[in-house]
Amino acid sequence: MEKHPAGTAQPNLGTEPVGRLLFKLALPAITAQVINLLYNMVDRMYIGHIPDTGPAALTGMGVAMPVIMMFSAFAALVSMGGAPRASIFMGKGDKPMAERILGNCTAAMLLLSAVLTVAFQIWGKPVLWLFGASEATIGYAWSYMRIYSMGTVFVLLALGLNAFINAQGFARMGMFSVLIGAVCNIVLDPIFIFVFDMGVAGAAWATIISQGISCIWVVAFLCGKKTYLRIRLSNLRIAPSVLLPCIGLGVSPFIMQMTESAISVCFNTSMRTYGGDDAVAAMTVLISVMQFSMLPLTGLSQGCQPIVSYNYGAGNEARVAKAFRLLLACALTYSISLWALCLVRPGVLVAIFLDQPELSAYAQRCLRVFMSGSLFFGAQLACQQTFVALSRAKISVFLALLRKVILLIPLIYILPAVLPVNKVLAVILAEPVADLTAVTVTTTTFAIAFRRIRAEMRQRAKQ
Repeated sequence: MEKHPAGTAQPNLGTEPVGRLLFKLALPAITAQVINLLYNMVDRMYIGHIPDTGPAALTGMGVAMPVIMMFSAFAALVSMGGAPRASIFMGKGDKPMAERILGNCTAAMLLLSAVLTVAFQIWGKPVLWLFGASEATIGYAWSYMRIYSMGTVFVLLALGLNAFINAQGFARMGMFSVLIGAVCNIVLDPIFIFVFDMGVAGAAWATIISQGISCIWVVAFLCGKKTYLRIRLSNLRIAPSVLLPCIGLGVSPFIMQMTESAISVCFNTSMRTYGGDDAVAAMTVLISVMQFSMLPLTGLSQGCQPIVSYNYGAGNEARVAKAFRLLLACALTYSISLWALCLVRPGVLVAIFLDQPELSAYAQRCLRVFMSGSLFFGAQLACQQTFVALSRAKISVFLALLRKVILLIPLIYILPAVLPVNKVLAVILAEPVADLTAVTVTTTTFAIAFRRIRAEMRQRAKQ
C-alpha cells in the first residue's frame, strides 16, 4: 500500500490480491454510478409527482433526456479514453506522461463545455422539437434544458475528472465526489420545485448547483496534495500527440452514451407516432429503469478498469486475466438477477417514477418485454469495457456501434413494419432482439481476441 503525503491510501494495483482489490474499487464505483444517476432520476421522481401537470412534465423530461445523455457523452469521449491511458502509463512507471494526459483532458473538457453551452443556448429549442417534443411538452423540456445547459462546464468536469480519480485507485474518493452533489440535489429539488414553486425550472437549478459543488470538490482534490496525479498548469496546453490517442480510445464509450441519446429520440418519436404521449411517458420510464439498472454494471467495469489497465501496462498477464474473470462472473450474476426482477416484479421499478394506476400498469407490461433480453447483458459490458481498459480502440468502437447503431436503431423502424398488428409492442421488441444478438457477437469476438492479447503479453514478458 502506497501512502501519499497527506495520508491518503492508494491501493497497490500491481500486487494487492485481485479479488479484494476489485471489491475495494468496484463497490465505491458502483455506488457512485447509482448516485450519479440520481441527479436526473431525482428530478424525474419529483417532477412526476407535481400535482396536475406531473405526467406532462415527466414526458417533457423524457424529451430532454437525450440531450442530457449527449452532454455526458462528451465527458466520456475525453475522460474514458484518457483515464485508462493514464493507468497504463502509471503501470509503466511514467508519472509525467500520466499527468500530461490528465492536463490535456482537463483542457479539452473546458473547451468542449464552452462550445456546447453556446450551441445549445442558440439551437436548443429546435433540437428538443427534433428529439420528440410536442406542443404539450416543449415548454417543460425547454424550461429545464435552457437552465441545465448553462451548467455544462460543471457536468463535464465533475463527470470527466472523476474518472481520473478512479483511475488512480481512489474509488472511495470518487464515490464521495458524486455523493456530495447527489445529496445536495436531493435536498434542493423539493425546495426549488415545491417550496419556491419553480416547477421544472427549479429542478434544473437544483441540478446545476449540485453539479457545481461536485465539480469544485473534484478539481480541489486533483490540484491538492492527496492525489498521485495532479492537474498542473504546465500540462493544460493541448498537445495532439497526447490528446488524440485518448480521444481515439474514448470513441467507444462516447458512442455508447451518444447513441443512448439517438436511441431515446428514435424510441420517443416512434412511440409518439404509434401510441401518443402516454406511450412516450411509458418509454421514459423504461429508459430510466434501463439506465438505473445498468449503472451497477458500469460501476463494476469502472472499478475493474484501473486493475486491468495498470497490470497491462506492467505486463502482468495473470492479473489481467484474473481481473477479467472476476468482472465477468460478477456482471453475469447481476444481469441475471435484474432480468428475473423485471419479469417477476416490474411494479417495484415502475413505482419509482409513476403513481398513476393505469399508466403504471401499462409501463409494467412494456417493461417485461423491454428487459427480456437483458439476461446475459453482463457479459456484453464486461467484454466491451475490458477492450477499452486494454486500449483496444478499434474493437471497442465496433462493439459499441454494433448493439445500438447497427442493430437497435434499424430494428426500431423495421419491426413495426414486420409486426403491424401492435406497432408499439414491435418498437419495444427492438431492445431485446438487439441485446441478444449483440451479446452473442461480442462474447465470440472477445474470446478470440483475448487469447491473442494474452499471448502477446506472455511474449513481451519473455523478451
